[in-house]
Amino acid sequence: MTNLFLGIIAVAVLVMAGIQVAAIVFAMSAARRIGRVADRIEADLRPVVQNLQMLTSEAARAATLAAAQVERADRMFSDLSRRVEQVMSAVPSLLGPAGTAMSFLNGLKAVLAAIQALRRASRRGAAHGDEEDALFIG
Repeated sequence: MTNLFLGIIAVAVLVMAGIQVAAIVFAMSAARRIGRVADRIEADLRPVVQNLQMLTSEAARAATLAAAQVERADRMFSDLSRRVEQVMSAVPSLLGPAGTAMSFLNGLKAVLAAIQALRRASRRGAAHGDEEDALFIG
């Protein structure tokens, strides 16, 4: 009887060894397939990565050029504002008494515009009041 148990144990050990060998072979073939897939993905992604690197370098170059253009525009506007201030400071001395007369005329023009605005407002107010009276219930 002990020989029978020993035989069963030996067969069970052989079956387990066979299963382990099959698992190792399957794991090796799966590892090879995964390696091939990784190589294929790497080969497919290499041009994409190169394009991204080229794109980022072009973007950096464009940003540098844009910064230079902004600085140039800033200098141009600061020069322009300085020149306008110089001209505006020189205008009163050039106009002399004519500048005072122009100021008086501008003031008169503003007064007339205010009077016209008041007239328009009073006309609108009268028309608006009639509309409100028609809506009044009481």
